[in-house]
Amino acid sequence: MPRIQSTKDTEYTSPKGMRDIFGAEFYEMQGFFEKAQEVAMYYGFDPIDTPILEHQEIWLRSSLESDTTLKEMYTLTTKGGDKLAMRPERTTAIMRAYIEHNMRAWSQPVMLYHYGPTFRYEKPAAGRYRQFHSFDLDILGTEAPIADAIVIHSALRILAECGAPANIFVEINSIGDADSRKELEKELRAYYKKHSTKISAADREHVKTNVLKVLDSKDPATIEVNMDAPKSIDFLSNSAKKHFKAVLEYLDELGVTYRINHSLVRGLDYYTHTVFEIVEPVTDPETGVTHTHAIVGGGRYDYLAQSLGHKKEVPAVGVGMGAERILAATWWKHLSPRIMKTPTTYFIQIGFEAKLKSLSIIEDLRKSKIPILQSLSKDKLSIQLVAAEKSGVETILIFGQREAIDNTVIIRDVKSGSQKTVKLDKMIETLKKK
Repeated sequence: MPRIQSTKDTEYTSPKGMRDIFGAEFYEMQGFFEKAQEVAMYYGFDPIDTPILEHQEIWLRSSLESDTTLKEMYTLTTKGGDKLAMRPERTTAIMRAYIEHNMRAWSQPVMLYHYGPTFRYEKPAAGRYRQFHSFDLDILGTEAPIADAIVIHSALRILAECGAPANIFVEINSIGDADSRKELEKELRAYYKKHSTKISAADREHVKTNVLKVLDSKDPATIEVNMDAPKSIDFLSNSAKKHFKAVLEYLDELGVTYRINHSLVRGLDYYTHTVFEIVEPVTDPETGVTHTHAIVGGGRYDYLAQSLGHKKEVPAVGVGMGAERILAATWWKHLSPRIMKTPTTYFIQIGFEAKLKSLSIIEDLRKSKIPILQSLSKDKLSIQLVAAEKSGVETILIFGQREAIDNTVIIRDVKSGSQKTVKLDKMIETLKKK
């Protein structure tokens, strides 16, 4: 078999924009997902997990803007000729699952939470990776405005449990139903045509493909033009106005702080009615200027099912919460999963007989939920003692040849240096008393 050649750039490195997650960060990400699941469960959401790979066609059908679909998807062709893509977002996969498993026959609405990695081939930046992780909440099968409020409120509660400050708030807008959006897009194209020389080339292209995307532009010149752009709220149909008004009333009742942002559209073609972001005010220490930093975002997507080829509409609303963004926040509480218990005991063994019995002793400790650190691969007492002292544990268990014969163990208190020998059948009881 020929040896695979590698270059200096690819040998022993993860792909660009992707990374290994280990140590404290691994546990903290698990802690975030666990806390988010806990809140979601109390609000009535059930879990679902969809494949990382889906048929490429569903992403193309879901009307994601062309540059996202074609440039940012990781695609492959299987040996059988199937064209697959690694999910660039999670909402389309959830709608596919709803349709495939005939969840319409379930009690409506269907409330789901899901989390894991997502993949986009885009330029990596600080806190932005090509493989990133998110926690999503979705409510499918209802047009009720209260579903929008539940999703927003649940996301706010998750953020609060993770340490988010009280000054975070919701930026919200409505782009209305299909009729509302049609009129809005018509007016926007006419407006941007008059100001085409003032906006960027990329935004001029968006005018042709997805004019709402221009409202979400980060280009300074376009942002200035957008200040006088037609507002989506002025083109809402009567039913769309009623829906948006009800959502705001629910948020008022919940005491949620929000601000209507007329430029907020969320960019993706399948959004309808409510679109929102939960943002944090950030003040530049040099200029004193305060701007908002988006933490999470979402909205209603009532027409996504039909864009996938389904005969009937499936009204739905959801939110996506980027784990990396939350873990990088200054207010992040550094949560650990419940399974993670910081070991306060170090187990040392000396000699062959002791090593033989060590795994049985460790199993007894595990059953009693006493986590430990150990160096079973080491033989010398001095090396193990150094490792134990560096670990910062409170207690050291020493199990040597004599202890193996006598069925005893030495329990040493690190702080005081005192130690005593106890029978193995009294070890757990003694440690728990400590």
